[in-house]
Amino acid sequence: MRILLIEDDDDISSAVAAMLGRQKYAVDVERDGESGLDRLLTGTYGLAIVDIGLPSRDGLSICRAARREQIATPILMLTAQDAVEKRIAGLDSGADDYLIKPFSLGELTARVRALLRRGERPPVPQRYVVGSLAVDPGSRTAGVAGSPLELSATEYRLLELLARERGNTLSRTQILDKIWDYDFQGSSNIVDVYVAQLRRKLAALHSTATIATVWGVGYKLVAQAPKGERSSG
Repeated sequence: MRILLIEDDDDISSAVAAMLGRQKYAVDVERDGESGLDRLLTGTYGLAIVDIGLPSRDGLSICRAARREQIATPILMLTAQDAVEKRIAGLDSGADDYLIKPFSLGELTARVRALLRRGERPPVPQRYVVGSLAVDPGSRTAGVAGSPLELSATEYRLLELLARERGNTLSRTQILDKIWDYDFQGSSNIVDVYVAQLRRKLAALHSTATIATVWGVGYKLVAQAPKGERSSG
């Protein structure tokens, strides 16, 4: 398994590359954003580890450019910023996970293993339909009555999860585990932030699918009868 590391800090890149080498991974190291993006676009990698603060092109720009080019390689973002808004920006740019500096090499190894397992999961061809909402895992798109939903990468993953488990209630912990592959330390409202964003986008297209809150438990995706119609239940 080959991993791309894009990190301009010599101490961090050397330590991470040595640790991954001990785990029997082949590691390519780039210390510049432009050359790192070029390597990501032209090489074949099981995972990319990308620092946000890079010379010539930052990590967020690298993620966005890679996703525009349909590069599906899992991306682990390294960031020195702990604000929820910064984490969301990283995930919305196309990153699959993030790690806040300073971090332990053991935690980095765990994140690497989790993302590589995610990358090995076979694609799910089934199309999920909930009310007027349709979610297509094959094309990673979603729409309401034929109108496309404009979603970030993380919003799409959350909506697909809720559609796949339609009618079933998922706790915040379950959602964190499935979308981000680990539990946040302490309390976090990041799930609530994404649910609120999805609700606004669904409502804007008058979707009959809605994300219901099950108080004290979590969330579930359900279909409601269109206005003016009675539910047959």
